[in-house]
Order: sequence, then structure tokens, then C-alpha cells
Amino acid sequence: MDDIEEIKQLKARYCRLLDTKDWAGFRQVFTDDVVMDTTGSGGGVIAGGDAFLEFLRVALEGSVTVHQCHTPEIAVTSPSSATGIWAMEDRVRFPDGSDLTGFGHYHEDYAKADGSWRIKASRLTRLRMDISKPESG
Repeated sequence: MDDIEEIKQLKARYCRLLDTKDWAGFRQVFTDDVVMDTTGSGGGVIAGGDAFLEFLRVALEGSVTVHQCHTPEIAVTSPSSATGIWAMEDRVRFPDGSDLTGFGHYHEDYAKADGSWRIKASRLTRLRMDISKPESG
């Protein structure tokens, strides 16, 4: 499998493992020193794979998520590095019944070590976020 296809498979695993809350598998898609930047969608910057995983476990507790990534623009910049931009849509149903539907882009850096690609940095930018609250009744 070529590098671009391997990176596409990596991002597919990212979406599936996040949505199924397979935290052990999800942790494996990142380098140990990953930097996750969600300031473009109202969040912060988290450094480190374990720290990011713990943040998500707490933030998504009891939520149902659906992540879709499309139209990858991937450039292999060396035998062990690459960049990518992915159009994305995510949906989150929070425990209180409120919903978030978001659209934007992941801007990512990838590193290859021991024959496997991992996400080294990711910056999420948003074009739109729709939030709805459950009707009281």
C-alpha cells in the first residue's frame, strides 16, 4: 500500500475508533507528542497523546458522535513525513439531548515510524457549527 493510501486508512480509523469510543485503538493513531489544536472551533491546544485521550474521554462521556472526513489533500513531504487537509463533518448528541452539527477542515501533519503512519499534529478549523437544544415539554 502506498503512503497516501495508508494515511487515508489512518484517518478512517481515527473516525471509526473515535465514534465507537475504542480508546485504546484510538490512542494508536497518534504520536506520543501529538499537538491537537481546536482553537479554531472554540477549544484549546492539547499536547501529548495521553493528555488528548483523557480530554476526549471526559468531554464525550455519554455522548454519541459521528465523524465523517472527505476529499483528502495529502502531500508526502519525505519518507517519514506528510501533510493533509480533510473536509469534515461531525455530529454530537450530548447526554442532555442537545445536538451539535459542525463542518470544517482538519489540517494535519503525519509522521511515519516503525513502518506506520501516525497523526503528529492536527488543527481543526470550523466553517459552521449548528447547536440545537432539546425542546422542553
